[in-house]
Amino acid sequence: MSFRIRKAEPDDVSTILELIRELADFEKLRHEVAATEEALRHTLFPPHEKQPAAEVLMAEWATQSVGFALFFTSFSTFLAKPGIYLEDLYVRPEFRSKGIGKELLRSLASLAVSRGCGRLEGSVLDWNEEAIQCYLKLGAAPMKDWTVYRLSGNSLQAVGADG
Repeated sequence: MSFRIRKAEPDDVSTILELIRELADFEKLRHEVAATEEALRHTLFPPHEKQPAAEVLMAEWATQSVGFALFFTSFSTFLAKPGIYLEDLYVRPEFRSKGIGKELLRSLASLAVSRGCGRLEGSVLDWNEEAIQCYLKLGAAPMKDWTVYRLSGNSLQAVGADG
């Protein structure tokens, strides 16, 4: 058997949500998933005049969806170039160690190069050694001295209300 990587289509929304929930289970964060098919459809595949908030690459084994990479455009002020931020990459456990995750990353890197991006970056949970090793083998470097901070939920609402 072999696999292929393709751009997600609107008909993939239910599968994307299923994979997001599987990823959340893997990360022990299922309680944080508020995404719905309607919300994903609205943000990933908006009407023609709007840009999508994010994009998705699907990994298929034969005719079965076995993984995905969800990403969006970022920007580097230092490089004055766009970038790609990989929000989530997930491959179902029974399809790991077949090169699918690596090929999703290679496809994203190729897309970044074709779009003139200066970087491809994302975050990895510090306990996900398998993912860390995959990134390192591809030449990705951990960002030392940087800590991610997040405003969300009530904190985001409170700060945003002050503006």
